[in-house]
Amino acid sequence: MLKYVDYNVVFQEIPNEVTLALNLSNCPNRCKGCHSTWLQGDTGTELSDVVLGGLLDKYAGEITCVCFMGGDAAPLEVVKCALFVRGQKTPEVKTGWYSGRNDLPAGLDINVFDYIKLGEYRQELGGLKSPATNQRMYRVQDGKLYDITERFWSR
Repeated sequence: MLKYVDYNVVFQEIPNEVTLALNLSNCPNRCKGCHSTWLQGDTGTELSDVVLGGLLDKYAGEITCVCFMGGDAAPLEVVKCALFVRGQKTPEVKTGWYSGRNDLPAGLDINVFDYIKLGEYRQELGGLKSPATNQRMYRVQDGKLYDITERFWSR
């Protein structure tokens, strides 16, 4: 079961999208220097279809993307949530997943997402805004991952 601790409408997590970012708890990664340590515990509220549908209704016409921030302890549950978003007759709303994993879980269908961020946080390399980062943001298109990480870097 996925649990969310909180959510925000954000503008920087997914390029060119107004994103409903859902912060998921029970993160197993324990990255050194993690800025979201409160998400490591098994806390929060179950992210059910009812809750997710309510959030989609609440922000209808305002958001262009729903991004699941975490969920690495239950990636197939994240896939189910992304499928739920896609099935809500809101084709203009894209889906994203921020994972702290370095690789995709075996058998994960990437086509349920429009965006996937992969990579553990390595303090010495920085996050997505750092050109030295090990993390990567991908746009998913036709079953392939296209690296768009450089869109986060200042020019």
